[in-house]
Amino acid sequence: MSFTHLDSAGHARMVDVTEKTPTVRSATARGFVRCAPHVIAALTDGTAPKGDVLAVARIAGIQAAKATPTLLPLAHVIGVHAASVDLTITEHGVDITATVKTADRTGVEMEALTAVSVAALAIVDMVKGMDRTSVIENLRIVAKTGGRSGDWMRPE
Repeated sequence: MSFTHLDSAGHARMVDVTEKTPTVRSATARGFVRCAPHVIAALTDGTAPKGDVLAVARIAGIQAAKATPTLLPLAHVIGVHAASVDLTITEHGVDITATVKTADRTGVEMEALTAVSVAALAIVDMVKGMDRTSVIENLRIVAKTGGRSGDWMRPE
């Protein structure tokens, strides 16, 4: 068995995508931050002590999508041509959905996952003074389009 991210000596390497043709690709990831009821109330009525939690999380997620190659050592530097982070307050916390798009040689699944992860971390950071029990849950890719493997959607 050969591994794409190891050379013949077993050393880590970045996969060579030089010869691949750029194509339009997208990926959507989701995650959830479970919070105490009083935090959900503060998020809903805009009274969180540190300010607009959802605005900070949204910007943090978008920024993170663009910074993915600096965080994941074998991720390619690609053009992030669009990134959105949507946050919905629910009865038990905040649902996070990020979609990232490109027209490049490799996919944006890691960028979408990174966007959701960092948005979730920003929420936890913004509410930790109110609730030290907040939990990040269920981080996953839910859909991707384009590339050699084509389109895929998680059955949910």
